[in-house]
Amino acid sequence: MLADRIAWLGLVSNDVARAARLFEEHFQLPRKDLESPAGKVPVFALGRASLALFEPEHPLCDGETKTGVHHIALAAPDMAASVAKASAAGLAAAAETAGLGGGSVRRLGREARTGVRLMLATPPALPAHAPGALERIDHIGIASTDVREDEAVFSGKLGFEVESRQTDMEVATAVESFTSDKYGVIYHSRPPLLGGGLRVTFITVGDCELEFLANFDPKQKGEVEKGSAGTTKQDQGAIARFVASRGRGLHHMALKTPAIDALLGRMAKAGVPMIDTVGRPGSRRARIGFPHPRALGGVLMHLVQRDPV
Repeated sequence: MLADRIAWLGLVSNDVARAARLFEEHFQLPRKDLESPAGKVPVFALGRASLALFEPEHPLCDGETKTGVHHIALAAPDMAASVAKASAAGLAAAAETAGLGGGSVRRLGREARTGVRLMLATPPALPAHAPGALERIDHIGIASTDVREDEAVFSGKLGFEVESRQTDMEVATAVESFTSDKYGVIYHSRPPLLGGGLRVTFITVGDCELEFLANFDPKQKGEVEKGSAGTTKQDQGAIARFVASRGRGLHHMALKTPAIDALLGRMAKAGVPMIDTVGRPGSRRARIGFPHPRALGGVLMHLVQRDPV
């Protein structure tokens, strides 16, 4: 296994101050501002990992101007040993550069990892996170075109464990009725019609999962109604559109909470832009709810309440 946890998840936000207030005030996450190659970066401990907020064009985000989830920094307390593991798995590590808090990073080639930006990083010293409003990162959503390829790389080559596999489908069933004054009422159901779907694979890294999502049927383009609660068909369309515009790569993050309705309600009452104000059914027997991406300066995030199976 290449690493036993994530050091930080890198987020590019066009309003870092607003996103930081959300993490501190509503999510009650401990904050530490760490030195970086372009000034201090707010970092928030969460479970065994952390969230790092970067301005657009930050050098640790390769000068990226688009907002969203940008990279995963895997904890490498022994950088030489981690580089050797990566090399054995067929991943070349770039030259060492400055990371966060006086540590270093080594980027791994993106194409060999089905589009996911990965780097090895010296884990920064952070204040401990005590579970409260949030428990940990639940999963990191990754837009894909073939989850079998993702599994071959992240499980087969890098040694991370497959948590589960699933297929999400939206179906419509038409029911015909035949009403007769002599024979009564007869109902007939037509075969279901597929309206959209995703192939999904969850792979565990540390105390969270990577959620790889691929369009079930490329002929289905899907539709996306921005700013409203999603459906399976809409989720399928969002992934297809992301891949078409940006290619395979990191798409969203999900944060685990023990009380989703209470947290969503407090955020809505405080004026945080919201898509959901109460939890709704989600994957893996979960209830989920989305703040609007504006709340994090363009980063797509949702909350998850999920009991262990």
